[in-house]
Amino acid sequence: MRCLIVDDSADFRSAATDVLERAGIDVVVACNVEEALTSYADLSPDVTLVDVELGGESGFDLVERLSDADRPAPPVILISTHAEQDYAEMIAASSAIGFLAKFALSAAAITRMVTASRGT
Repeated sequence: MRCLIVDDSADFRSAATDVLERAGIDVVVACNVEEALTSYADLSPDVTLVDVELGGESGFDLVERLSDADRPAPPVILISTHAEQDYAEMIAASSAIGFLAKFALSAAAITRMVTASRGT
C-alpha cells in the first residue's frame, strides 16, 4: 500500500512515516496543498491522509480537490490532533471516508477504514 501524508508539521510527518513504514506501507509526504496535488497526480497513492488544518490552508478544501481530480474518488482520511467531534459536521459533509485522530494512527486503522469504505 502507498500512502500520501499531507501535514504541515514536519515532526508529525516524520513520526507517521516511521510508524507506517515499519508496518510495510510505502509513505510519501507533502506539507501543503500544492505539494499534495502534485504528489497525488504523480504517484496515485492507495490512500491519502490529510490534516484538517494545513497552516493557512484547509484540509477540507484539499479533500474536495482530490475528489474532483479523480473518479472514483480516492480514499482520503482526515487527521487531526483535535477531537473528531470538533469537526463532525464538516467531516460528514466532506468526501473523506472518515477521520482518524493522530494519536490513533496505525496501519491497521488505515486498512480498516479503506476496507470499510470499499464495502469489503
